[in-house]
Amino acid sequence: MIVDTALQEREASGRPIRVGMVGAGATGRAIALQLGTPVPGIRLVAIANRTPEHGERAFRESGVMAWNRVESAREAEAAVSRGIPVLTDDPSVLTACEAIDILVEVTGSVEPAARIVTEAFDQGKHVVLVNAELDSLLGPILKEKADRAGVVVTHTDGNEPGVAMTLLRYLRTLGLKPVAAGNIKGMVDYYRNPDTQRAFAEKNDQDARKVTSFADATKLSMETTVLANATGFHAGRRGMYGPACRDVSEMANLLPADQLLETGLVDYALGAAPHTGAFVIVHEDAPLKKAQLAYYKLGNGPFYVFYTPFHLPHLQIASTIGRAVIHRDPTVAPIAGPVCEVVSIAKRDLKAGERLDGIGGFCTYGLIDNASAARTQDALPIGISEGCVLRRDIAKDEVISFADVEARPEGLVETLWREQNERWPLGSRASEAALLGGIR
Repeated sequence: MIVDTALQEREASGRPIRVGMVGAGATGRAIALQLGTPVPGIRLVAIANRTPEHGERAFRESGVMAWNRVESAREAEAAVSRGIPVLTDDPSVLTACEAIDILVEVTGSVEPAARIVTEAFDQGKHVVLVNAELDSLLGPILKEKADRAGVVVTHTDGNEPGVAMTLLRYLRTLGLKPVAAGNIKGMVDYYRNPDTQRAFAEKNDQDARKVTSFADATKLSMETTVLANATGFHAGRRGMYGPACRDVSEMANLLPADQLLETGLVDYALGAAPHTGAFVIVHEDAPLKKAQLAYYKLGNGPFYVFYTPFHLPHLQIASTIGRAVIHRDPTVAPIAGPVCEVVSIAKRDLKAGERLDGIGGFCTYGLIDNASAARTQDALPIGISEGCVLRRDIAKDEVISFADVEARPEGLVETLWREQNERWPLGSRASEAALLGGIR
């Protein structure tokens, strides 16, 4: 049964998918607003946020005017069973609550989110990651743990990796061969920081650090890493090519053909109409098929661009929730070990003794690189860079390695990172990526 019909049946029978959401920032509030419409067959029944007032705002803006503040899973279950939404400052209440079917993680954090997600797996809950920060760093090992727990973990449709992957999977069903996928990006400036982005963030009721990560290529790199790990496609070079073009259709002729055919590529179109969304490039060299595609105004080939001219996380997440619960179908998830990573690059000249401030800060920006290259260089992932203290001076635009920072106490993220590298050691990745890249 297709998802929309299944959701309509759930609505009619009073068995909606019960969603718990962790995080009530700008994206979380937008998701709550849409799910509160409500979406047929789906109900937002719980929010956890460390600042409860933000959760209250999310409920109010979504049209929910009454909820219970709870401190335990038992309290939450009792309220939800009576149709009363719940609010807590403890995410563990949601992960343990049996009245919740699926958890939406939308904090944008790394260490706290890793704990929430692994707890959800332990409790037999599906998880939707609206969290490229965590997914780009630990997606492969989290997918393996979800598989062992018998649950689904997925990035979301609406975010660019999900938009691209949904389109890519559709094109595969048509018998087409995708060889590239990526984002349509308005601008990239590696050196933006919270000060330069503060006015924009305040105007749009967003966090300045989050907005900085959008502008300085870090979020772009995290999103394309999620996509690379789900397709096996590589980055053509550190940071990707990102050719500027007037229209996304021009991407058919702007990426290296040899790399497209050998490994497949993740990349982005800079400044291209329609100025939002995601694209997929397919390859077709059969003369009669090329003639048909030319007739339908897709160009002369052998590379052809398909695109989705929007990305709307707060709307499209409903499809991901439905697919995960009803069909156990992840919208976008790693197919094996890491294909790409996001490495830390100095945003300015840095001095020994400085403490790195992580994603969206003043010290570093993140760039996608192939996992084999990143591990050979012992590059420090930006997802675990926050709080690291430099051992030596680092020049602007230099890659920061593990050897460049003081060791720090190991948390869950470092433990999972080490486990991920041990599960897929460097020597096995090249052959694995060669097998997967460009043919899936």
